[in-house]
Amino acid sequence: MSTTTPPVVRHTIPAQERRQIRVAVCAADHLVRAGLRGVLGGRPGIELKDEPAAADVVVAIAGADLRRLPATRARLVLIADQPKQPELWTAVEHGLAVLVPRAEATPERLLRAVADAHAGRGDLPADQLGALLRGLSRLHEEILAPRELTLSGLSPREADVLRLLADGLDTAEIARQVAYSERTVKNILHGLLTRFGLRNRTHVVAHALREGLI
Repeated sequence: MSTTTPPVVRHTIPAQERRQIRVAVCAADHLVRAGLRGVLGGRPGIELKDEPAAADVVVAIAGADLRRLPATRARLVLIADQPKQPELWTAVEHGLAVLVPRAEATPERLLRAVADAHAGRGDLPADQLGALLRGLSRLHEEILAPRELTLSGLSPREADVLRLLADGLDTAEIARQVAYSERTVKNILHGLLTRFGLRNRTHVVAHALREGLI
């Protein structure tokens, strides 16, 4: 009587779960940079990179020259309390995903911020997001001379949603203002992010302001 050996089932972990998050640190002060690398280095799931161009997430502290960062798809975690408007604008252009106040920059908070940024989750409270977007609107008004703006490429309801988002309203407030459901507002924003290849809500407002869409 012969017996059949059951096949060996090998469980594999999906590639996206196996892959470590590649993190680069950007700071003007070498000691601060070394300290941040020391906090993040050796942590499970973190692989430190010397160059931002090779990173998935860049952790930068206020005062670093963000303009020198290469144009990549990396997401940015900025450690700052009240970033100046030009620095904020530059941070958005380089994929700002999470803003961490200095007082909250504990090792655990930074690791969570890196994970959130890598997953595409913007960790910004509604009031903080509103302040950022209002700052972007003010920056736009200061830099660009008043002129007639067109809505080329946007439907009327997309333009309405973007204007309210730039004013600092959250999803629920926008939905009440335009008499849409929150789900409709989220779908409109998702469509804009996908169409223009943008990273998050802050980035879509910055793009719309820069291109004169609102």
